[in-house]
Amino acid sequence: MLYAKTTPEAKREKLREILTPGAARQFPGTFTPLSAPLIQEKGFDGLYVSGAVLANELGLPDIGLTTLTEVAQRAGQIARLSDLPTIVDADTGFGEPMNVARTIHELENAGLAGCHIEDQVNPKRCGHLDGKATVDTETATKRIKAAAEARRDENFLIMARTDLRAAEGLDAAIDRAKALVAAGADAIFPEAMADLSEFEVVCSAVDVPVLANMTEFGKSELFTREQLAAAGIALIIYPVTSLRTAMGAIERTLDTIRSEGTQQPAVEQMMTRARLYELVDYEAYSSFDSGIFDFEVP
Repeated sequence: MLYAKTTPEAKREKLREILTPGAARQFPGTFTPLSAPLIQEKGFDGLYVSGAVLANELGLPDIGLTTLTEVAQRAGQIARLSDLPTIVDADTGFGEPMNVARTIHELENAGLAGCHIEDQVNPKRCGHLDGKATVDTETATKRIKAAAEARRDENFLIMARTDLRAAEGLDAAIDRAKALVAAGADAIFPEAMADLSEFEVVCSAVDVPVLANMTEFGKSELFTREQLAAAGIALIIYPVTSLRTAMGAIERTLDTIRSEGTQQPAVEQMMTRARLYELVDYEAYSSFDSGIFDFEVP
């Protein structure tokens, strides 16, 4: 009720425990706090908050228009409702190294278990689009050094994302990943891998956990958990899946209302009122005030 029972510190410890090569822990993406307890109930390992999704939810493209305040606030709202660790996309760190340091403090304060910071230039763009530009190695490593030095909880996970594969090839991406690990990265996020063998090569090249991004309509095939585990992947994210699913359902229902004059044909696909109330835990609040939950759910 109100907040998860597990403290942010305990969630960070748990994240460290479960991120091992080959574990292929599944972190579904979420854009709304209401889905956090649902993801936990379904038995997943953690939550992922995508920067692209937070931007899209605001009606903005993923080109670095969101602010640290917006990202920290929304990610914190999501993290508070689950006992699972939550990782958030911190884009390029929202500025220069000092801004990156502040980003880590704000995300720690918001209750996040970790974040990833990328090596794109500003304005950035979605990792699976063409035309991306990356910063030089010195700039990229300064971001990670600033993040690692700024954290106050040693278990807060600093993940480094590199987008170098698309522009300069796999070998360059691996060299960058190694430099980011040397700078203090606890894990590596190699974006837009071309096939499963490339994930295997990255996992073999670094001695920290590696993330696989299984986003729809992207550069990478949608591999199964078993395939990615065999490749050595520690963590799998599904960043935009819930948003695309939700928006697809909303669009179809609006079409139904427009064509049929009623939402009735779509009702059977909706979450029931009883199930919605169960997710928000209406009944638990009655222990604080019996006047809150004093009705029958139809």
